[in-house]
Amino acid sequence: MRLLLDTHVWVWSLLDPGRLARATASALTDPANELWLSPISVWELLVLIEKRRVVVDKPGREFIEQALLIAPLRDAALSREVALRCRDLALQHNDPADRFLAATALVYDLTLVSADARLLDAPGVRTMRAHD
Repeated sequence: MRLLLDTHVWVWSLLDPGRLARATASALTDPANELWLSPISVWELLVLIEKRRVVVDKPGREFIEQALLIAPLRDAALSREVALRCRDLALQHNDPADRFLAATALVYDLTLVSADARLLDAPGVRTMRAHD
């Protein structure tokens, strides 16, 4: 399976894996699965660290670089196609980060792993529920 991690799922996997459903945690550790990350999630985590909404033991950039060395993820590049596709989505809200994540899942043919009900209900996007 090819899984795109929503920002909070990535953060939980790093800092609080107990928040993930057992099936999700298993999918994230299964070597047969490909784990993907959008640069939007890297940016979001940096912002959360700067605002102290996520607390880590080192500067944000250093934390993220180290996390990606320990648990490397494939880069779901932000492309023109993703940018165009994000405006076509019929989402119930206009959060730009969520739009980019959903469009990335569509463009790269990935399953979006999320706990966000608004994304889990996104029309046409394959999703996996991150917690029970």
